[in-house]
Amino acid sequence: MVAVSDRLPAEYLPPLPAQVDAVLAAVGYELATAIDAVDDEVPGFGGLFDPATAHGELRDALERLQSSDLTRPAVPEPTTDGFVLYVDGSSRGNPGPAGAGAVVLDTDGTELARLGRPVGSRTGNNTAEYVALQLGLTELTTRYDPRSVEVRIDSMTVIRDVWGGDDPTEPGVDAYSDAVAELLAGIPDHRYTHLADSDPNPADALATVGADIAAIGPQ
Repeated sequence: MVAVSDRLPAEYLPPLPAQVDAVLAAVGYELATAIDAVDDEVPGFGGLFDPATAHGELRDALERLQSSDLTRPAVPEPTTDGFVLYVDGSSRGNPGPAGAGAVVLDTDGTELARLGRPVGSRTGNNTAEYVALQLGLTELTTRYDPRSVEVRIDSMTVIRDVWGGDDPTEPGVDAYSDAVAELLAGIPDHRYTHLADSDPNPADALATVGADIAAIGPQ
């Protein structure tokens, strides 16, 4: 059974994306694990993103999963107590269906987590970036005891708020900004690297899938 307390806050999500988000929370927002679980639960050859899967079939599969004994995957062992966190947000239409993604690595480059979730159905890109940062930091500090983290992020809006001391300029993000500040306060050494648009960001694809989930079903 998915506990409400396991879920991170989000913007408004329609019923089907909200159910997917609950399944994601149960598996620690490990995106591939959640999608595989949904696909296995849908009858026949359908799945989460299969257009042939009726909304009712998907709803029933998600309800069964939420009532099942979903658990988080085993946590990989890092080789260092320093980490690299890639984060990204995606919004179609800005505002529109939005998702958040995060990838956790240790400083030796070993990939430890690939995280994603839907953020909202009418959400801006900057809000999705805040949610991505909260998602990545929450799972990093839940799973490990980081002594340092380098956050790699392309949003100057979030950088100016979190590391520059500016007040948030995006409406409605105070709760996410406060949560990020609290999470970073528990990590002795944290810093950011600004990613240019041309820089690779493995969290980008995860955020896009999160936006795809936010767009599922009636909005």
